[in-house]
Amino acid sequence: MPTPAVETSGKLRVGVAGVGYLGRFHARIYAAMPDVELVGVADSDERVAKEVAEQHGCRAYTDARELIGSVDAISIVVPTIYHGDVARPFLEKGVHMLMEKPIAPTYEESRALVELAERAGVIFQVGHLERFNAGIMALAERAQNPRFIEVHRLGPFVERATDVDVVTDLMIHDIDIVLSLVKSDIRNIAATGTNVLTDHVDIANARIEFENGAVANVTASRVSNKKLRRIRIFGTEHYYGLDYIDQKLEMVRSEPDPDGGKWPHIVTERLDITPRPPLDAELEYFVKSVRTGTPPLVTGRVGLEALRVALLVKEKIAACTP
Repeated sequence: MPTPAVETSGKLRVGVAGVGYLGRFHARIYAAMPDVELVGVADSDERVAKEVAEQHGCRAYTDARELIGSVDAISIVVPTIYHGDVARPFLEKGVHMLMEKPIAPTYEESRALVELAERAGVIFQVGHLERFNAGIMALAERAQNPRFIEVHRLGPFVERATDVDVVTDLMIHDIDIVLSLVKSDIRNIAATGTNVLTDHVDIANARIEFENGAVANVTASRVSNKKLRRIRIFGTEHYYGLDYIDQKLEMVRSEPDPDGGKWPHIVTERLDITPRPPLDAELEYFVKSVRTGTPPLVTGRVGLEALRVALLVKEKIAACTP
């Protein structure tokens, strides 16, 4: 059953729960949308909530539940361990929701939230930001039947999101992208990883084998000296390489030798893509979904499957850790 659209000729009333590093961007983007009213922001740190609210001319709260009744939709951008407690009252009242990934710390709690959203008949979008990278969107249109995918997501350590490990913090983005590109069941997963600076796994590698023969090799690190975010996809006729950061996509293909030689030429082509901030695109998609009742690009079920595979990767890492 399609989700009913929000019936309003005026502005969509939106709130943000959690205005730390990422939540501040949610608030800023919503406040700049001409068809959206940022009603209020909530944060357990009263000073932070007031600071962000003053910047955007909205109300500040220390308890997100105070937004219930005054918003049509909300972004949940609090630490993962609090997702369930903060989100549940809004879903029970039929408020549309953008939930930052991962949905919750466990699969069971995540599934319960997804099922609650389905019963409530609301839009429930999971914040897999990289799906809205202009390069990824172009890649999804072109990369048919991938046979081998290699992904590197490396970056220096930052003191946020340390309540979760690198798999559910960073690698889950690429797991979600791989699953969207390879439309086949998983046959086997092998993984390894270790903690370096935190009590959780800080660097990890996973090899995912699919029933259709495709293979994905995914590496994620939050303790590297340099920032590198790149995906390479090999098919039967093309090779694609995308830099997530500058959103530049290259296509490599073979062409017959124009001089009639035995071996074809390898030709590299830079595809023309207009870069765009992915978070802007993600929030606009969410607002559009709420207004029209159309499913979001990353539904609760899609986010749930990415989490399931991420947790399987974690299990494999734990099994091979001394």
